[in-house]
Amino acid sequence: MRVTRRTATAFLALSVAVGTLTIGQVAHADEEIGNGKGGSTQEKDGGTGIYAAARVTYSGAVAKNGGTGNITSSDVTWNPPPCWYAPYLGAKDFKKKMSGDLKDAMGKPGMTGHAGAALAETQRHYEDDYGWADTPGYKDYNVDKDGEGMFWAGVPNPDEPDYLKRNSCTDLPFWVDNGEAPPPQYEEAIDPEKLAALAYRHMRLPDTKVSLAPDGTTKVNLPTWAWLDKAVFDDVKATAAVDAPGFHYEATTTATPKALTLKPGTGDATLIPANGECPIVDGRIGEPYAKGRSKETPPCGIVYGRSSGGATFPLKAALTWQITWTGTGQAAPVGMPDGTIEVVQDVVVEEVQSINR
Repeated sequence: MRVTRRTATAFLALSVAVGTLTIGQVAHADEEIGNGKGGSTQEKDGGTGIYAAARVTYSGAVAKNGGTGNITSSDVTWNPPPCWYAPYLGAKDFKKKMSGDLKDAMGKPGMTGHAGAALAETQRHYEDDYGWADTPGYKDYNVDKDGEGMFWAGVPNPDEPDYLKRNSCTDLPFWVDNGEAPPPQYEEAIDPEKLAALAYRHMRLPDTKVSLAPDGTTKVNLPTWAWLDKAVFDDVKATAAVDAPGFHYEATTTATPKALTLKPGTGDATLIPANGECPIVDGRIGEPYAKGRSKETPPCGIVYGRSSGGATFPLKAALTWQITWTGTGQAAPVGMPDGTIEVVQDVVVEEVQSINR
């Protein structure tokens, strides 16, 4: 019987479902991300499946200890890849690992029916050059090409919360020659664009602290000036890379400040500008307050219409960053969804006290 790649994978999945096949995770991989300063993944193998050895490393402005960054995409539908295929092992090492796992699984009691058929199909695929519709077979695990390429396997994204999506890269490991792109049917194969998305997710941007005048306590119906220090406007870069013998991919994601959006924390306030979005003008957002300008209208600010009554108003300031990426084979910047960083600052608003004489 000539089956498709997907059908063969389904056989393996069925075997896992009935609890008879410990090699059922054959096309999966696990990843442990290291520190944010160029940390790397580490290969892990508990004896229950194949785990991708190619490591994603992060450097630049990224969260520490492999954590996710603090930037929120403006596109709520955008997400980094839930899983991907990456270089795993050379031919001889893959044969040692795969043939051993197959032998162990086939020696277990009750390996008949679909489970046994799945194992037999997999063994023929790698040992006897047994292929199917869109995937060629391999003779003796391609050992005659050892050093000329690698087998690639699936890697779940540990930051993907959806279990099914995280474990959806279930195709059998496949061979890729050094310097060549993976076959086009493997759309989830790691590439610079996917690495850019991973760098985006791990990027750590500086917190947005808006300078206010008056600072902390302001008056009803008097303008509160708002501005950002020029140091905020430096570009921020984060890089993600994958290195393996014969393969190297990397991408750098760059964040550039774009605009500041203010939300006063009360409906009784007037924003300046009226939409609350303060753009970058001449390399800065807003203008620092100077003595003697209390009655002027600031380019960026708020006029509160009532007192906070001894409490505070939660002023929200969201800095929007324009995100682009460059990488292997892609020198010109490519746009990505804008990102935002939001902070909350407590503002006390008092009534203006007047004295009648």
